[in-house]
Amino acid sequence: MQGNNQGFRRIMKNRHLMMIAFGGVIGTGLFVATGENLHHAGALGTLLSYCIGAIIVYTVMLSLGELSSAFPYTASFGEYAHNFISPSIGYIVTWLYWLTWVVALGGEFTAVGFLMQKWFPHSPVWIWASIFGIIIFALNIFTVRIFAEGEFVLSFIKVVAVAIFLILGIGVIIYHIFEYGIQMTFINYYSNGWFPNGMGAILMTILAVNFAFSGTEVIGVAVGETKNPQKAMPKAINATLWRLVVFFIGTVFIIATLLPYDDAKTSASPFVAVLDKIGIPFAGDIMNFIIIIAIFSVSNSALYASSRMLWNLGNRKKIPAFFGKVNSRGIPINAVIFSMLGGLSALGSLIFSPELVFATLIGMSGFTSLLTWMSVSLAQYNFRKRITKQEEAKLPYKTPFMPYTPIIALSLMTLSIIGCCFDKMQQIPIIATFIFILICYLSYCIQNKFKK
Repeated sequence: MQGNNQGFRRIMKNRHLMMIAFGGVIGTGLFVATGENLHHAGALGTLLSYCIGAIIVYTVMLSLGELSSAFPYTASFGEYAHNFISPSIGYIVTWLYWLTWVVALGGEFTAVGFLMQKWFPHSPVWIWASIFGIIIFALNIFTVRIFAEGEFVLSFIKVVAVAIFLILGIGVIIYHIFEYGIQMTFINYYSNGWFPNGMGAILMTILAVNFAFSGTEVIGVAVGETKNPQKAMPKAINATLWRLVVFFIGTVFIIATLLPYDDAKTSASPFVAVLDKIGIPFAGDIMNFIIIIAIFSVSNSALYASSRMLWNLGNRKKIPAFFGKVNSRGIPINAVIFSMLGGLSALGSLIFSPELVFATLIGMSGFTSLLTWMSVSLAQYNFRKRITKQEEAKLPYKTPFMPYTPIIALSLMTLSIIGCCFDKMQQIPIIATFIFILICYLSYCIQNKFKK
């Protein structure tokens, strides 16, 4: 197997990796999309959707923990697919994960411009998007330590914000139980039937839920630049379960309990709607600030992850070799610049059908994340089948409940894809993603043919 960390520096500390994993999932998928999911699936359906999503991402992270601690490679997903599935799948997965973050980067650039218009209503969106892009570029262009410290601070702010929301929400629910009784407090779960739009709505919201959970796996990219990854990765993985339960499931439970499903779409953020109900002053401004911080964090990770995937392709000579060059500070500068340009190109959506382009970008980001997760589970399953019992005993971290863990993950993700195909809003992103996959595969076949 190819060791692929030439030129990179193992600078990230355990606290960086932990906060990247901890804050990676806290973004617009939680702060904004939860309301849309609640509107479609109802209180109980939304809670079940997020529980299924938590199971999916946790089982994937267990598989990732074994692979990344045994093979701490930068741009790990493509490496694992290349080594344990097939070289063509590795090539496609690397491009898919690059696409995941480049389209997310473009979507976030567009979103922050609109959010800033809340305070500066007459300012052009492109100005704020450009300023925002310059800051993100600066965090990624100097040293990986600046990226890591920036992500640590941004993730910490998000974590504190969600923690405060959880404390307030639990306090209000306890007050309602004593004031109105258990039946009235949890009326949202049964007042319009358990599943107001049917059981199918649960499957149709899974892709949006998976998008909300995407970002946890970025530590699989960062592991190649982390000190002592054999110890750091298992700690980050073990923190995933309680983080998902407390922060995501807890937050969704509070929102579903306090906000009727038919009111969930009337607010830009369900957090704002809940805080307004509680009586928190300036709830809209507070959440607008928190969402912008979340976008900063997501975009910071997006540029970091996409540049490392592009570097991997250059390092393997699958694209021009200058993308695989790393400067004296350990930064793949050409890959960072190209990925940044890819994200900025999404600003064209402000001219041509912005709502359609934006929805397509977000849908593609969620779907490509799901396909990347599937490759991790399948690669780990194949890896375990190839090694002997003696080699297995020497692994720094072993995925528990084998072989069921990757099988459960693959089964649930397959059901998610089937459910998404019945959602008209997701059909365009799915078709666009498969066209991209076909182009990647043809590119791979053409390259191999000329090599021969």
